[in-house]
Amino acid sequence: MVFYMPGRTESQSESSADLTPRQIVHELDRFIVGQSRAKRAVAIALRNRVRRRRLPEAMAEEVLPKNILMIGPTGVGKTEIARRLARLAGSPFLKVEASKFTEVGYVGRDVESMVRDLVEIGIDMVRQERREQVRSQAGQAVRARLLDLLLPERPRSTRSADASAREREREEQEGWERSRENLGRALDAGELDERTVEVSTVGQQNPGLRIFTPAGMEELDMNLKDMLPGLFQAKPRLRQMTIGEARDVLQREEEDKRIDPDQLSREAIRRVEESGILFIDEMDKVAGREGGHGPDVSREGVQRDLLPIVEGTLVNTKYGMVRTDYVLFIAAGAFHVSKPSDLIPEMQGRFPIRVELDALGRAELVSILTEPESSLVRQYQELLRVEGVELDFREDGIAAIAAAAALVNETTENIGARRLHTIMEKLLDEVSFAGSELAGRRVVIDESYVRERLDEIAGNTDLSRYIL
Repeated sequence: MVFYMPGRTESQSESSADLTPRQIVHELDRFIVGQSRAKRAVAIALRNRVRRRRLPEAMAEEVLPKNILMIGPTGVGKTEIARRLARLAGSPFLKVEASKFTEVGYVGRDVESMVRDLVEIGIDMVRQERREQVRSQAGQAVRARLLDLLLPERPRSTRSADASAREREREEQEGWERSRENLGRALDAGELDERTVEVSTVGQQNPGLRIFTPAGMEELDMNLKDMLPGLFQAKPRLRQMTIGEARDVLQREEEDKRIDPDQLSREAIRRVEESGILFIDEMDKVAGREGGHGPDVSREGVQRDLLPIVEGTLVNTKYGMVRTDYVLFIAAGAFHVSKPSDLIPEMQGRFPIRVELDALGRAELVSILTEPESSLVRQYQELLRVEGVELDFREDGIAAIAAAAALVNETTENIGARRLHTIMEKLLDEVSFAGSELAGRRVVIDESYVRERLDEIAGNTDLSRYIL
């Protein structure tokens, strides 16, 4: 699975440079409960990037990021910590699963594809920032194009020596300008959004030929536009659409005209190289000693293919060569069966910071339900408030929800905080189904309400395995 992280704006990225490790941990505390050791480790790693940028160039070249290995069961916040850190830093962020990659020569994804995917995220981030910068200018051009569609330029008559003809021409021109001003006001007010017009738009360019290579069946983009410039050129075409639809289409088109693709690529590659974060999940799935046969034959091979990427190498992408020397790698895994020491020695050495995340108990589950800004309790309250239903979660009700989640985690598979999602869905099933039928009512979620709906299932191990 590939997880894409939306970008932040440049100003947000720059403001993160002023955050101390203590402030970074405080920001993470707003969304993630506990796990102070992991938060400290990522906060120091982020701050070290800022410190490195302030070093003399010769020294900065020698300072490499200290990669982090997070060890802990599923559902304790490993991915969320890395995701929130990337959002805080405004960095290109990609989450991949190590188990989806295979040694070169086997069927599966080539490890270099993670770097190419990260560059694509960097391209999207920078493109969004550039769009913001040119949005106002592009909006003026869109307005002018829409007015031209509604009221085309009137033909100018040749200058006449006749004074009455010149006066008539002047009056007609003034009338045309007044009509255009009136249309402009109506357009700005949205009064014409439902009117249909015929718009000439440029279709999306064909990105090239996509092929599957024998080495890992990796999907590659081969850019043929340079070899056959006429073949892949986007051609304009006429489309019928409303003014409201045309405004969005033309806005994107005008913004793209004002973005230099070469500058876009250079900035995206620079940002990936200097501040990119690659989160490699399920690292424990590729750890373990080789048996030389069976489905695990390429485990060590995946590690050896990952090693150059983590150590620092050049990866060829369609936007140019990308160095991975200063990309921060955060690996994670439960390591229930295998141990970090089962990784090949070279890989162990590339993750010098190891952090163990704590399993979640009843107290932590209560905090997760109530403390974060977008906690599960608040999410369900806001969802049902839309339909006029007021959810009133009492303290004893929240404690009972946490107790039920902890009990099921203990008696079945421990999936950490993810169990709360299942519990909450089951608990609020009736209310969510009724929805607007309960408009104007207050639903109290107390201990008795929770026990009535969950006790029988949570206490029955066989039932809870299938339902919770």
